[in-house]
Amino acid sequence: MSLSIGIVGLPNVGKSTLFNALTQKSVPAENYPFCTIDPSVGVVAVPDERLYKLAEFSQTQKTIPAVVEFVDIAGLVAGASKGEGLGNKFLAHIREVDAILEMVRIFAVDDGKEAINHVYGEIDPLRDIKVINMELILADLETVEKRISNLQKDVKRNDKIALAEESVAKKILEALLEEKMANTVSLGEEDEKIVQQLNLLTRKRFIYGLNKRSGGKNLDESNPQEFEKICKEIESYGSEWVIIDAKTEHELSDFEGEDKIMMRQEMGHSDDGIDTLIKKSYKLLGLITYLTTGEKETRAWTIAQNSTAPVAAGAIHTDFEKKFIRAEVVFWSDLLESGSMVNAKAKGLVRTEGKEYIVKDGDVIEFKI
Repeated sequence: MSLSIGIVGLPNVGKSTLFNALTQKSVPAENYPFCTIDPSVGVVAVPDERLYKLAEFSQTQKTIPAVVEFVDIAGLVAGASKGEGLGNKFLAHIREVDAILEMVRIFAVDDGKEAINHVYGEIDPLRDIKVINMELILADLETVEKRISNLQKDVKRNDKIALAEESVAKKILEALLEEKMANTVSLGEEDEKIVQQLNLLTRKRFIYGLNKRSGGKNLDESNPQEFEKICKEIESYGSEWVIIDAKTEHELSDFEGEDKIMMRQEMGHSDDGIDTLIKKSYKLLGLITYLTTGEKETRAWTIAQNSTAPVAAGAIHTDFEKKFIRAEVVFWSDLLESGSMVNAKAKGLVRTEGKEYIVKDGDVIEFKI
């Protein structure tokens, strides 16, 4: 299934640097027919040691990880919702993604290495977050108001569908007018289906990338109290954050394995923010991975949490869901510890599951159709 994350933020906060680092981790797009062939899209593997251990276990010929599409969206500015800085074009790109990575700069304009200008002069992450979010809120406000206006003819004749949609739209409108994101509004299952049709920017899930620079003057070190305030503000949105050093990650993107670890240590950079970002982004939308393994191919498949076995089978091919009979399931670590599928079956670790089975993250499955 397709999963795309749009990278947004003000100019000069590290969006393109991060994107360049991410695309260095790109995987061949031909294995993923849903992926967009576009220079602004990077198809990035989800780090998963289970996959490669299973590939080694099966002596597989081909290993295919789960992926996330990262979409590089040019810098937004105040007034984007009204078309400033080609804002309408950029906002249209954001509408196409599943979730939003909002890049926020926490390193100084002049950190002793080089001066990198900020569009507003001084560094103020909370201000930057408010500017970006307000543009998205204003864009959504226009969408919702227009939809409510278009519904009035049907509302006046008491059309049930129109009345239900108007009710949901007004709940969202109330939040937006209070300068709150649409994703702060709790809705029931039926109302959620209605609001999805509006394709609102602020109804999407957000993760915030706090961009620092190794050896520079970073807010998390120079002003821990202010940094904690930023983190708590982000958490109050129901969102997650991750610290990233986009420039260092870009410089390290040509290295792998032990060489990368050594270079990271030499540069005084201990965290692999990009891997953390990818994992958190993957989980942001409530997704899990199940695995298939054999001599020809070991592969990670992306599905929504609480998916039944037939739905999971449909990730491989729609016919698998339609023709599903049963699934043979073993947890990945149980399979490895058993030494072979035969041993795992002998120990009773391989289960036969039917249509009602809820697939777990890390399940290794063989579907019978």
